Amino acid sequence: MSAQQIAGHREGADIYHGEALCRQKFHELLDKMCLPRGLLPLDDVVEFGYNSTSGFVWLKQKKRKEHRFRAISKTVSYDTEVMGFLEEHRMRRLSGVKSKELLVWVSISDIYVDPNSDLNKITFANGSGISRSFPVTAFGLEGEEKNGDGDGRK
Repeated sequence: MSAQQIAGHREGADIYHGEALCRQKFHELLDKMCLPRGLLPLDDVVEFGYNSTSGFVWLKQKKRKEHRFRAISKTVSYDTEVMGFLEEHRMRRLSGVKSKELLVWVSISDIYVDPNSDLNKITFANGSGISRSFPVTAFGLEGEEKNGDGDGRK
């Protein structure tokens, strides 16, 4: 996506600053879109923006972060800016997120939860269509109680 396209999506967006407020607003949005709160465990978030018309969302953090999801033994890297389009049960055209597969970092471009599945799985796909699915519970926030759906949201 070009800088001009990104600027167009940022125009008219709700923008928040500060770690606590950004985290709160992002978690509220993930809850609304039926996605687990621990999906993007970023630190030192300085800006969060969301354009409700286009679904464009972005988060800026002070420095790049690697996070290990212990439940699935996967390491994920988050760039200083993560952006994409958010809709119910899905994040698409994602940039700034990579998963370590063996010795190679693979860009993640699409994340979705199949609401019609009894398996409660979340799927991650790259631009070439290769995907992997994991239990949604692996992406709940650490230390947060599980709700009745077992997805780690309050």
